[in-house]
Amino acid sequence: MKTEIIDNQPKKIFRKRILPGILVIASGLLIFLLFALGTSAGTLATFGLDPSYETQAIKVGDLVLPARGSIYAMILVVVFLGAYQMARGIKSNGLLVGIVAAAFIFSFLIWATEGKSFSLVGMLSSSLVRATPIALAALCGVISERSAVINIGIEGILLLSAQAAVMVGTATHNLYLGLLGAILTGGIIGALLAFLSIKFKVNQIISGTAINIFAVGTTSFISSRFLENNNALLNNSGIFNTIPIPILAKIPVLGPMFFENNLIVYIMLILVILMHVVLFYTPWGLRTRAVGEHPKAADTLGVNVFLTRYVNVIVGGMIAGVGGAYFTIGAVGRFDEVMTAGKGFIGLAAMIFGKWSPLGAFSSSLLFGFADSLQVKMQILQVPIASEFLLMAPYIVTMIVLAGVVGRAMPPAADGEVYEKS
Repeated sequence: MKTEIIDNQPKKIFRKRILPGILVIASGLLIFLLFALGTSAGTLATFGLDPSYETQAIKVGDLVLPARGSIYAMILVVVFLGAYQMARGIKSNGLLVGIVAAAFIFSFLIWATEGKSFSLVGMLSSSLVRATPIALAALCGVISERSAVINIGIEGILLLSAQAAVMVGTATHNLYLGLLGAILTGGIIGALLAFLSIKFKVNQIISGTAINIFAVGTTSFISSRFLENNNALLNNSGIFNTIPIPILAKIPVLGPMFFENNLIVYIMLILVILMHVVLFYTPWGLRTRAVGEHPKAADTLGVNVFLTRYVNVIVGGMIAGVGGAYFTIGAVGRFDEVMTAGKGFIGLAAMIFGKWSPLGAFSSSLLFGFADSLQVKMQILQVPIASEFLLMAPYIVTMIVLAGVVGRAMPPAADGEVYEKS
């Protein structure tokens, strides 16, 4: 037995330390080939730390960096990390991957901005805004799956809620009523999903997919039949104004990003904190997690499994309803067919990447929002990459995350399982 352990030790060291270290060093070589060789000596990259639009934030000026020297610095950091990983090992793989990814992205931004000026704060602010519907979709998934109900129908809820928001907002000339209409629509669709999954024990993947198909068909029909010819009456709601928060909005960099946004972005940030507190620090959150992990044990302790699941799925639908409202009354003021563009599915990927926790889901959503914002900014800078590939960026990131994380992320133990009271 001891001999076998000794024989396996070199294999374990190679797998845990040597191989990751080699991959990290290879990443440094890739940065050199892709970006360092493509920059000229003596050129500068200028990153704007002040928004290009009118803001209350204190001005701090631009960050000007030598392009090639900064990329070489990123390469040195990555190579050092790879060598340290091979020699000693870094306990947190997530930290290692995060630093390497940050170095790669920063090198890419320097390469793309060489000899130009780039609004870094503007892109970060745009990343948060673009992450908003993804985060709300992810929160919907978190609260549903924590009670063991898989919600594949988030995309459909976003779409139906977006249309309801603009129609109610336009008809009543009141954006708050439009938001309420979106929330109620999301709650109704969430109740339908809960009813099908809990009462009739329909396969949760099938019921969610059916909702998505129903949403695409219904919204497309209403749009072509009623909205196209009645834009002024039903499809021209306007959007929520930006609301700067006093004092906090003056903070450089962070102020424009977090404290100068519209109502829906603030609701998202509040929901992230509120859901984290509810899930992990309240009796209801404890019951929800118990139902998701071991419903029979929760039932024997007096927890109403069915009620807990109904409430969580309906509340999740209402949260997704807020996400749907973002697309219309929070962003463009009108509804277009299939305008959600898969954000509900990206939200599910963010939920998995965030390991079914509100803060993790929000952090993951920022990653996808950053990818979405980056492709827009890169088109403005006219980088020598085909626009089709830039448009693919958020979806490529989604596939990479799912391919690399799904095998290791552990969902609630009873996720997707039908519970029958004995």
